[in-house]
Amino acid sequence: MSHAPTPSQTVGPFYGYALPFPGGCEVAPAGHPDTLTVHGYVLDGQGAPVPDAIVETWQSAPDGSRTGLPGTLRRDPATGKVIGRDGVGFTGFGRAPTDAAGHWFVRTLPPGGVPYLCLAVFARGVVHHLYTRVYLPDLLGEGEGKGQSEGGGQGARAGDPLLRSLDAERRATLIAARTGPRTYRFDIRLQGDDETVFLEFS
Repeated sequence: MSHAPTPSQTVGPFYGYALPFPGGCEVAPAGHPDTLTVHGYVLDGQGAPVPDAIVETWQSAPDGSRTGLPGTLRRDPATGKVIGRDGVGFTGFGRAPTDAAGHWFVRTLPPGGVPYLCLAVFARGVVHHLYTRVYLPDLLGEGEGKGQSEGGGQGARAGDPLLRSLDAERRATLIAARTGPRTYRFDIRLQGDDETVFLEFS
């Protein structure tokens, strides 16, 4: 006798109360001169903001290492409550909830060796969290940053395999827009026109 698989449950919105932690958006050590900001909006298929999504980021350190450091989930020794990062070590991991307008941000350091940050998106109605990347144009050598390798983006200008595999319209959904000095905007569109390219890992 065979049985049908149990249907999946959506991943929220309960996670919005359990997953955020103090300083989750502040990946760069406090006051670091190379800090950059990546921000944007999570939008649904109608272009409306998603106010209770979570965006997680993972990346290499500026020197290209991928091991990270402890310090993200420190706890108060007396109460056991999470008190956030130590403000010194670079963990390479961020967790950013969206606000009422669907806006998210992280302050981090330029990734070394690759021109992108890895993202995972948790949102209402999404059965499994979604994976994507945000490419930073300066590390790709586009625009004013062409010919430079800020933060260790050596080799990125030769062409990223994922970007090369996509047509221009789809490729554009993975590349952030520079909106100011060391500031980049990256909107995540869950469905509809200009849906962000999401990745599947097997």
